[in-house]
Amino acid sequence: MKVITAAATGMCFGVRDALVTLSDIEQPQSVAIYGELVHNEVVLHQLQTRGFQQVAETERTSIPAAPQIVITAHGISNRRRHELTAAGKTLIDTTCPLVTRLHRAARELSDSGAFVVVIGRADHVEVQGVTDDLESFAVVRSVDEVGTYPATRIGVVCQTTFPTTDAAAIRQQIATCNPTATIQWTDTICQPTKDRQQALNELLDQVQAVVVVGGRQSHNTLRLVNTCRQRGVAVFHIEQSTELDPHWFDGIATVGLTAGTSTLPETLQQVHDRLTAIASH
Repeated sequence: MKVITAAATGMCFGVRDALVTLSDIEQPQSVAIYGELVHNEVVLHQLQTRGFQQVAETERTSIPAAPQIVITAHGISNRRRHELTAAGKTLIDTTCPLVTRLHRAARELSDSGAFVVVIGRADHVEVQGVTDDLESFAVVRSVDEVGTYPATRIGVVCQTTFPTTDAAAIRQQIATCNPTATIQWTDTICQPTKDRQQALNELLDQVQAVVVVGGRQSHNTLRLVNTCRQRGVAVFHIEQSTELDPHWFDGIATVGLTAGTSTLPETLQQVHDRLTAIASH
């Protein structure tokens, strides 16, 4: 069996920089991470082992007791930042710059008087951070959710990890449902996400199955999995190399390997090594 790794895969610079910031913290016991730093169980376990306090994403309405608060790569609203600083907390900001760009684009559209449509998952912390600063908005994740909006100007932004093809279809549906409105699209899908989606599309032409490595709750990882399914290619979603079952690959001549943007390089290497060992038997 041949193993082919996608041309662009694995950890993005935003996650890498966040982990570097936390690695330099000398007293993690006095620091609370405001939600999941990344949607990756391996990373979260490492942080817990070091002694960081971790606030569940469903509990971010409360103020943590720790004096220092880490803002995760997914970001938070300005409103929430003000609440934390008003409570005397010192913020350690690891928000991805591309998420910051999304926040800024949404606020600028709103401030200019546009009705803001955010393409993405309403239950995702990144989207929640954006909409928490907006007064008039809608969140849509599919063409079926697009409506007719009571506005003459509509500004459209996108969750940074949303698939480009799906976003394009939703943008077209917004225009169709709102023919008299002026629509302004700001492309906020991050380049690492685009690169990994494109690399996977190219990989799928060469393989019979794909192993996708990443967190079970990672939006961009799940999108990679769904892309494989949509193309009719067998896909195995794992978080660690120990989950690989050699029997999965019976009769498969070529398998592809890719990973979500929060997957550690060492985890990806371990999976590659295990696949290579399976292929040699």
